[in-house]
Amino acid sequence: MLSYAVIIVTSLIILNTYGVSLVYDKILDKAKTSLYNEASLISEKYLAGPYITSGSTMIALKHYFSSMQKITEARIIVTSPDSRIIIDSDKSYNSEGEFINNYDKNFLSYQTITETNISSIFPGKSVAVIYPVTESMETLYYIILSRELKPLQNQAVQYTDAIVLCYITFTTIIMVILFYLYIQTVIPVQLMAKAARKYADGQFDYPITVIPGNEQSELAGAIKYMANKMSDMDNYQRKFIANVSHDFRSPLTSIKGYTQALLDGTIPPEMQGKYLDIILFETERLSKLTSSLLTLGQFENGSVPMDISTFDINYEIKRCSAAFEQRCTEKQISLELTFEAKSLMVQADLSKIEQVIQNLVDNAVKFSHHNSVIEIHTARRNTKAFVSIKDHGIGIPKDSINKVWDRFYKTDISRGKDKKGTGLGLSITKEIIESHGENINVISTEGVGTEFIFSLPAPG
Repeated sequence: MLSYAVIIVTSLIILNTYGVSLVYDKILDKAKTSLYNEASLISEKYLAGPYITSGSTMIALKHYFSSMQKITEARIIVTSPDSRIIIDSDKSYNSEGEFINNYDKNFLSYQTITETNISSIFPGKSVAVIYPVTESMETLYYIILSRELKPLQNQAVQYTDAIVLCYITFTTIIMVILFYLYIQTVIPVQLMAKAARKYADGQFDYPITVIPGNEQSELAGAIKYMANKMSDMDNYQRKFIANVSHDFRSPLTSIKGYTQALLDGTIPPEMQGKYLDIILFETERLSKLTSSLLTLGQFENGSVPMDISTFDINYEIKRCSAAFEQRCTEKQISLELTFEAKSLMVQADLSKIEQVIQNLVDNAVKFSHHNSVIEIHTARRNTKAFVSIKDHGIGIPKDSINKVWDRFYKTDISRGKDKKGTGLGLSITKEIIESHGENINVISTEGVGTEFIFSLPAPG
């Protein structure tokens, strides 16, 4: 806005100085051309031949030239070859009988004079055109047509003033438009920048002003969305640190306590084996938790290599399910495998899909009731293979279904049932399936059971 104001002021100064001069020069050139054309017309129409010497003709020409001066504002002077003024149309400053050579010997030798300097004949500064009337190579008369410069100068000023007025009007309109654009663009950007700084300082509840205009609204919405994501991330980090600290503290406390008890002899030798097993169990739990965290970190960074191969998912389900035989026997749980086809080929990372199956079956066994059934079903639909693992256990509360994928999330019931879990299994499972470009969903009813369904690409 300041630059615009400087440009406007500078332009106005130039218009009122150089602009006036330029317009005046154009008007002056036009006046010279007009005077020359009029002089040529007078020469051809009224001064051709010697009849000007007669008295009646002279009087008639004087009256005609005086009338013409009133119309054209051009003073008409006719001189003899020796510079004596024969006819002068100006009645106020009539100079008939005067010799111009007495004042300026070179006056009649010019074609045009921009600014006359004979004050006795031309009281005001004038522009003059000298037009010689010749016949047979002999100069008969000189026609001098002049106009005062002051009216021309005033005309130039008037033209310039009109231009300046239009310019001021135009620039004022532009200024209003720029001010409107300033309100619509700069101020919203400043408000959004302020909001962004507040969000950067952790003030995620800072309200961002509703911004008019599609682009500004989209940007404001994007900033607010970013703030919400940052808030969620901040809350997630706090929860993450709290959960990690909690899950690390418990086994570390046990390891430290039992180790000190072993060292100071509090635990008798015959009981040391039991507590060493506990220490080993807690150490493996820490190792598993650390490994899971590293796996999730690799998925976040996109640094997990994918070894895609074609294999039979039905065979892998059978093989992975066999590993849960002892636990299922202890809880009197039966695994029912239902396959639409004898084999179902998929294209995926074998080791990671094995981990998915193990996590989901482990989850199903963990939360199933005694004397229940876990159903595992596979089917092919077009270019997709679908795997369903369904238990008839405690189920998931309705308000917790969307949270089961969160890291370290455990429902209260889950914490009571599962003291050994890290709360990362389902998060890793979801990351693995999504890294294959596929989806995994959960359907659950509290007290009835839970079903996990995921898809994998099936080769044609």
